[in-house]
Amino acid sequence: SPAMARLHFAAPTAAEAELLLLQKQALAEEEAAKTKRELLTHFLQEKLSHEEQSSTWGLHKVRTAWRLAQRKTKDQELRQDIEILSQTFARVMDCKDGVIEVPAGLAGLEGVPGDTNDPPKIPQALARELEEAEEQQNRALRSHLHLMDQLLHLQRCRLGYLEEGFSAQVGALKAEFEAERCGILGGEGGMGQQRHPWDLLG
Repeated sequence: SPAMARLHFAAPTAAEAELLLLQKQALAEEEAAKTKRELLTHFLQEKLSHEEQSSTWGLHKVRTAWRLAQRKTKDQELRQDIEILSQTFARVMDCKDGVIEVPAGLAGLEGVPGDTNDPPKIPQALARELEEAEEQQNRALRSHLHLMDQLLHLQRCRLGYLEEGFSAQVGALKAEFEAERCGILGGEGGMGQQRHPWDLLG
């Protein structure tokens, strides 16, 4: 009859309307999830970029401090070397002046033999002073080299500690980024297990 035909025709229309509604809801949820993923991805990228910039700046500060320490150490070394060389030069000049002047003065004194073959005593004393001065210089040089070795060892230890700290920070950032990335991917997988709207018609 016509009434039965109308009822039979109206039933698919209601099912189609329900299906369209479910499809719209699914699309809306998918768009919302996509927007959320994009926001999270952008946030993580910004955070990673900021951390990389901070790490780069920190490394630059460490290198700058290292160069300043090296320059300061080198400046102290040069000053000490100049002081040692100046003292050594002054002592050598005094010794040479003594060798030149003292025998000439003694030659004009009464009671002093004028034979040039007599061994002079003053130059021997000056030679001993020179030996003592050289020994003093060698001791100062050995002490200086020992202190430099200690300073280099301390600087290497400090630089190694800074490098370990930097590597640990980078590793922590990578682990955090991977954890958040896995969380995002896991969220996408959970959404993929939702029932499809067509399954509701089964």
